[in-house]
Amino acid sequence: MKKLSARNRIPAKVVTISEGEVIATVVLDANGQRIVASITVEAVRDLGIAEGSEVIAVVKASDVMIGIED
Repeated sequence: MKKLSARNRIPAKVVTISEGEVIATVVLDANGQRIVASITVEAVRDLGIAEGSEVIAVVKASDVMIGIED
């Protein structure tokens, strides 16, 4: 992987891909944790991502929300 400033890199496996006209919803399994990413259909095709692919989720966010159980 190329060098990135993002430090949150999570190895995961692609569970499902749902393609729309422009955006694809990619569901990942990261050691039992579900991560959902919205990326372009073009990116899915360019990267050769398919169900069962081993990928790395790279998270770079300026905000993090925290919740608690009621």
